[in-house]
Amino acid sequence: MTKDHPPRPSRRGFLKAGGAAVAAGAGLGTAVGAGLVAPQTALAKAQAHSADPQMAVEPFYGAHQGGIVTPQQSHTYVAALDLTTDKCADVIALLRAWTDAAARLTQGGTAAALPTGDAGDDKSAPDSGDVLGLGPNGLTITLGFGPGLFTKDGKDRYGLAARRPAALVDLPRFNGDQLIAGKTGGDLFIQACANDQQLAFHAVRQLSRLAYGSATMRWGQAGFLSGPRGQTPRNLMGFKDGTNNPSTAKPQLMNEFVWAGASADAPWMEGGTYTVVRRIRITLEHWDDMELGFQEQVFGRHKYSGAPIGKNNEFDAVDLKAEDKDGNPVIPENSHVRLSNRASNNGAQILRRSYSYNDGTNFYIERWPPWRQETEYDAGLIFVAHQSDPRTGFIPINNRLAKFDMMNQFTTHVGSAIFAVPPGAKPGSYIGAGLFET
Repeated sequence: MTKDHPPRPSRRGFLKAGGAAVAAGAGLGTAVGAGLVAPQTALAKAQAHSADPQMAVEPFYGAHQGGIVTPQQSHTYVAALDLTTDKCADVIALLRAWTDAAARLTQGGTAAALPTGDAGDDKSAPDSGDVLGLGPNGLTITLGFGPGLFTKDGKDRYGLAARRPAALVDLPRFNGDQLIAGKTGGDLFIQACANDQQLAFHAVRQLSRLAYGSATMRWGQAGFLSGPRGQTPRNLMGFKDGTNNPSTAKPQLMNEFVWAGASADAPWMEGGTYTVVRRIRITLEHWDDMELGFQEQVFGRHKYSGAPIGKNNEFDAVDLKAEDKDGNPVIPENSHVRLSNRASNNGAQILRRSYSYNDGTNFYIERWPPWRQETEYDAGLIFVAHQSDPRTGFIPINNRLAKFDMMNQFTTHVGSAIFAVPPGAKPGSYIGAGLFET
């Protein structure tokens, strides 16, 4: 069945509960009131990187979707859904509903307008209400399409097979992959990033509820990011993650490596990107037992400064030709930095925007020598990479890493997915409109 998308917000129907929420609305003006689905106001833009992370506002409408080149927030919740409807009209209705709700949520609002009448209204609640008063927290919501939107079991599901971008390839199986079906794939993608853990989950929860009857949750994963604002974050292995990213402040680099162009097979993807998500479990118990010098050899960087081995500062150029007094490479041949470096991959780069995860512990037992049993962390990295074409970006880079990287003895890829993330939407339209309306 087709779900009705949330109604347009009314001036009186927004956030009547909670003094903190009212205060937030006062600070954001019409961007949080009647203008929830209007273009971002100048005041809200000025607050986009507010000193108070709780009050930060990121624009929803624009040439590109948020959450791609947006400075990383401290939390994420990524999820994939499987479509259950056989009607293309239902998919369009869902995307309209998601766009409307996302535009409201990112501006500090609720998924739909709150009721103005008595609390005893018989209508279903428009929002779970668990984040009322928290503020917008820099929330971004990014939506994408998996290969299953176009074809499934060899069938053209919605008449869209001919519009599937050639760049939206099925990822190959990489050396060492131990993929779990319940953490892999998906027809639709949601990435919510915010400066508050509950708010990120709340956003995915509201969009998932809007999908009832049209799609079901396939997998979801919460992640976190720690470190001083404006500095490269560290992963759970203690190393800085993302130092060699192409600069998001340089449009020419984003156009070259991140944003998709107007290809003949998928003109609707111009201004979008292709996103790879990998769930990588790290054997932290094993890693923590390694000597510092060995850890640095694995990464090819000094752990605490983040500098390439042999250099002093994090952003010093990686010198792959440098040798020690015995003629050996200063940066090991099978180190992560060397294998992933642009110079080792025909100039290719991807934009990493990853988060750590910690899902508690699991009991582990071996019934053969040495017959050990222990409790291990279920923790690691939610690897998220954006690129203009995974065929020249993630796939060749990861193929090299999967075969030769020293880090593989500590990591296992257990989840994997790829999505075409369309460009941003204009007010009155919806994310992905170009795919359905061309």
